[in-house]
Amino acid sequence: MSRKQRQREPALLPEVDLAGIADTVARRTVQQVLNVVEDLAQRNAELRVENQALRDELARLKGEQAKPVIRPATQPTVPSDHSSEQERRDPRPRTPRAKTALLVVDREQRLVCDRATLPADAQRKGSTRVVVQDLRVVRETVCFVREKWYAPSTGKTYLAPLPPGYQGQFGPQLKQLALTLYWEAQLSEASLLAFLRGAGVQISAGTLATLLTEDRDLFAAEQRAVVTAGLGSSAVQQLDATGTRVNGQPEQCHILCSPCYTAYRTLPHKDRLSVLTVLSNGAPLLHLANAAAAAWLTQAGVAQATRAVLAALPQDAAVDATTFAVLLGEHGAGLGPQQQRWLREATAVAAYQAGLLGPVVETLLSDDAPEYTRLTARQALCWVHDGRLYSKLVPYTAANQRLLAEFRTDYWRFYRELRAYQAAPQAAEAVRLGAAFDRLFSRTTGYAALDDRIAKTRAKREQLLLVLTDPTVPLHNNAAELAARRRVRKRDVSFGPRTEQGKRAWDVFQSLVETTRKLGVSFSAYVGDRLTGAGAVPRLDALLRAHALPA
Repeated sequence: MSRKQRQREPALLPEVDLAGIADTVARRTVQQVLNVVEDLAQRNAELRVENQALRDELARLKGEQAKPVIRPATQPTVPSDHSSEQERRDPRPRTPRAKTALLVVDREQRLVCDRATLPADAQRKGSTRVVVQDLRVVRETVCFVREKWYAPSTGKTYLAPLPPGYQGQFGPQLKQLALTLYWEAQLSEASLLAFLRGAGVQISAGTLATLLTEDRDLFAAEQRAVVTAGLGSSAVQQLDATGTRVNGQPEQCHILCSPCYTAYRTLPHKDRLSVLTVLSNGAPLLHLANAAAAAWLTQAGVAQATRAVLAALPQDAAVDATTFAVLLGEHGAGLGPQQQRWLREATAVAAYQAGLLGPVVETLLSDDAPEYTRLTARQALCWVHDGRLYSKLVPYTAANQRLLAEFRTDYWRFYRELRAYQAAPQAAEAVRLGAAFDRLFSRTTGYAALDDRIAKTRAKREQLLLVLTDPTVPLHNNAAELAARRRVRKRDVSFGPRTEQGKRAWDVFQSLVETTRKLGVSFSAYVGDRLTGAGAVPRLDALLRAHALPA
């Protein structure tokens, strides 16, 4: 029996009304017994899973078949995705939108009735309009006859130039369509190849792969400019990460975003130095030994011996990673790998906060993963991430199930109050919500797992209630999570890039797709404009700054 199947079982113990037990000692004893039952039930479920895995492994070693996985015919009573959307959202009425009113009619065609098919007494009563959208994809093979001239004075031959965008054996419109379908519509490369060949285009799989992932300096340069502008456009930046395999090896795709842009960057690791690389837009990291780095080590609780090595390093002089490694070898030869990592992180954070790596983010919104801590002046945490941890609790007894349900109801009620405050902030309401947080997360239910979870939320009070001092800080990290899901969707369709060039193309074009969407620009029109050099679509970094000005 799997753990999920175990979780779907109904509680075997009847409802226990602890409030009805008058004796305080007896009530406390019963609650302790219920917690022991919860702990034993959890351990039992884990042991069943482990025991079945061992049985399956023994069966395979004997040449037999393992236990088959039989999915239940009915829907599980406990959701496995731990979504809180229904609990935290207020229902809003849907208002239909007029669609045809926004359309620009390209041509008008008048249709008449055949009088021979009408009754003799039929009378004309005017006309009615029907607006229909259509799309034409037509293959076109163009033969350019280029005039050729020769100048004896220079000894050179001169050819008539090709129209803008016509480089190689494929025109700009075909490239525009291919890039749009592959990167924005997330069509797989095999499906795109079949589509183009079905339209009559003669193209090989290798040529298509080159067309989609070749190093386009123009797009890469504009993507870097977009990230620079985005980092300076908002004091609050959101960050998340998801896995991506590069040539079969696991790496991490970091997603950095604000309301005006989204940037993807795939790196080998998910540590604090990698996050700094993302926040500095890929600039080579620098290391700065100064008072800020020393304070960072003290805040992290690093031992005095490690801090003494920092004090022995050259102070207030930024150096690159190679030089810093040499300095660590000279002054910290006796330190272990963990202590050296602390020093690298502290000095890199000090260099970043000193503005040596580009725009400095004031507030970082993320989950509570350790690599996001102590990087910026302020850190905000996501309420949805925190609430998801409560939905992962699966109490065994009916009494604890009721306690969890009641607390989750109060949890999301408080969340909706924060949303209302964010829409109309007032000083008195901020004070009231701070006190309400303290009351809610000081609650003791007697359900040990729930009380432990409540205490962990209470410890994150400052990061979760940053909205009370700055209402512009979002309450959740959904923007980055949704962008991460689009990388997951791309990963499901195309598995993963196989080369560094392909990895860079994934990051560049996915960043541009998401940024154009946020700026209200057609990605297809943007790509076509850049391929032909028409200049009709403004630079995205300029649009981003214009969008950020009102905020």
